Amino acid sequence: MDVWIRRTGIVDKDAEAEQTGGDASPAERRRALRALRCEATLDLHGLTRDEAWVRLEAFFAEAVSRSLRKVLIIHGKGSHSAEDPVLSRMVRTFLERHPRAGESGYSDRASGGHGSTWVILK
Repeated sequence: MDVWIRRTGIVDKDAEAEQTGGDASPAERRRALRALRCEATLDLHGLTRDEAWVRLEAFFAEAVSRSLRKVLIIHGKGSHSAEDPVLSRMVRTFLERHPRAGESGYSDRASGGHGSTWVILK
């Protein structure tokens, strides 16, 4: 159990709810979720489209089972692709189809900019 706690960390969701106000408006809750730091990260660099899809499915299954609320997917900008960027489009398609994927967006410049996407899980 100690190893698991060190690896995954501890989040006091009750304390966070009190900070954001348990009866906060939907807009305030949305702002609070967007401000959360990502609780898990998946790096897809160097994978094919099919390998990345399988990794995304496993990553989302684990994130849902761990009750995570916000995750980060690093897919790169596609500057090394012979054609157009492959992984960023594939990630977008995956997020549109996955029932537990909620709001998403590109990270800030320090976290990868257009080379990574954050996702709020439903």
